[in-house]
Amino acid sequence: MAELVFYAGTMDCGKSTLALQTDHNHSSRGRTGLVFTRLDRAGESLLSSRLGLAVPAIEVGDDFDFRRYVVDRLSVGARIDYIICDEVQFYREEQVDQLARLVDELAIDVFAFGIMTDFRTHLFPGSRRLVELADRTQVLQVEALCWCGARAIHNARTIDGIMTTEGDQVLVGDVSSGGGDGAPAYEVLCRRHYRTGLTAKRAGVEHMSKAPLPFDV
Repeated sequence: MAELVFYAGTMDCGKSTLALQTDHNHSSRGRTGLVFTRLDRAGESLLSSRLGLAVPAIEVGDDFDFRRYVVDRLSVGARIDYIICDEVQFYREEQVDQLARLVDELAIDVFAFGIMTDFRTHLFPGSRRLVELADRTQVLQVEALCWCGARAIHNARTIDGIMTTEGDQVLVGDVSSGGGDGAPAYEVLCRRHYRTGLTAKRAGVEHMSKAPLPFDV
């Protein structure tokens, strides 16, 4: 039986790395799939992780129709066993419905990866619809950590290291950019420090480790 599976977590929890690993695992077993993303930090039509890995992907715009795209590919003889969807929090609710139809009507596995809540702690529309429709919703086991070392459960938007709750829901930034020179960035925080707005900068600690990874990427 095909499934619609939603892998959810905060920023910096390794969801895109898992998406890449899932694609590798299935393709290495002879299955054929498609990779989709939207507003990836590395640029258009890429699925990338913070470990430096990336693969080409199909960019999902507001008007993109998953069912029509897949049916068109199948009608010319393409084989599609599974679909990888990253950054699903940015998908429209109608697009999530289309993904569910691919599972139910065409028996294609859909593996969706995304952030559950925005910088105001509200559910993204795409993530909310996935929770409502998915056969399984799995919280990623790699826990992102607040600067204090506690489990981070909130994605805080920062400007020059100071938390803000102003602005549009969708504003692409990165946890590694620092938000200097007035540029928006994000920092994962535990609930206590999100509620008090105590970011790493305000606490006077380093948010990002400067040490190199213990392996080559």
